[in-house]
Amino acid sequence: VLFLQIVHILNMTSAKIVSFLLHPEESLHSLQNRIEFETGISTGNQELLLETGICLDPRKPASQCVIDGVRGWDSYMVYLFDKSKTVYDGPFASRSLSDCVNYIVQDSKIQLPIPQLRKVWAEAVHYVIGLKEDYSRLFQGQRAAMLSLLRYNANLIKMKNNMVSASQQLKAKLEFFHQSIRLDLERYSDQMAYGISSEKMLKAWKEMEEKASQCAQAEDIGYLDEQIMALHTEIVELQKSPYARRQGEVMESLEQRAIDLYKQLKTRPPDHAYSDSTDMVKIIVQTVQSQDRVLKELFGHLSKLLGCKQKIIDLLPEIEVALNNIKEADNSVMQMQGKRQREIWHLLKIACTQSSSRSLVSSSLEGTASTPAATWLPQSSSGSAAPHPLSSLAAPEDGENFADVIRENVNYLELFSSILQEVRQEQNSMMVS
Repeated sequence: VLFLQIVHILNMTSAKIVSFLLHPEESLHSLQNRIEFETGISTGNQELLLETGICLDPRKPASQCVIDGVRGWDSYMVYLFDKSKTVYDGPFASRSLSDCVNYIVQDSKIQLPIPQLRKVWAEAVHYVIGLKEDYSRLFQGQRAAMLSLLRYNANLIKMKNNMVSASQQLKAKLEFFHQSIRLDLERYSDQMAYGISSEKMLKAWKEMEEKASQCAQAEDIGYLDEQIMALHTEIVELQKSPYARRQGEVMESLEQRAIDLYKQLKTRPPDHAYSDSTDMVKIIVQTVQSQDRVLKELFGHLSKLLGCKQKIIDLLPEIEVALNNIKEADNSVMQMQGKRQREIWHLLKIACTQSSSRSLVSSSLEGTASTPAATWLPQSSSGSAAPHPLSSLAAPEDGENFADVIRENVNYLELFSSILQEVRQEQNSMMVS
């Protein structure tokens, strides 16, 4: 018997406790099937919380419900919630009266012998204590729901901070991209008349600018931020609510009055005296009424907690979608920025190539113009050019120099043709890209 593991499940939808004997190495899913059979709550809608608000892990065995410690293995409670419901409004019937207690409640003025009255009042005190303990357990279930809500809220705040940070980064990148592309388009327009031009590339840049404007929609998270802030304010108000604190002071005082009344009865001698149960019945009735009141307040507050939790559950996928949209927009902006920078460097390469080709052509033309002049127009002794007589035309050495000049010009021409071909290929590839 000492090695048996028993789990007590408090069904918060009915305020009733069901207990299960755990089998060795039983899975949590198996336990949930048994809970479904007893309570009617499907396994998909079951939410099992420990006192700390931690949800039971489906990957662990069912024995995680039983915690060894100072309090003992039979004193821990697991709180069952129905995820398909957010409003818990009862009715919640109080625990039933025993026959003898019901007998004095029906007629509180009936006279009973002191020894018999002690037994009846002992059960009455037990009943009052039970009502207070029922409320304490339900309050602990409400507290577990609050702690679970705070865990969800902490996760919501973390995701919200990530979303806001990603949105701000995207906004900064979009501003930088817009300023950069505007400047590039202005500088490109300025040099089109005398520099390099590509209608296809210009069209692509303008399309990038329009696409960046569309990406700006992803950074608009104001509607989500407003919902999260309103929900956060609502949760803070629920934490400050008096119903979030224990409301069993009246029931505790009634419990103490019942105990004191029973102690007074015990001191009376067990003679042939008789007495009625008017005072004890008053305490019972007041305790039942107090429990009804505090349970109504408790479950009203619990319904608000579960409503907030459901709002968080509904918001989390929307935040996830917003984060994915921001990431996609961020990647798109970075890809467009990289593509535009590669095209700018490609234009720079073409411009440098054209500049070097022009310098080569000009230098070759200068060399071609100067060499024949020196060859065909030799200087006279007076330093001025004079017509040459036929006898003074090209000597053999002059013919050899002229052939060298022709070969050099042919080499320059071939180099210039190859450079022009490379430039055309690069321009074509740039327009295709």
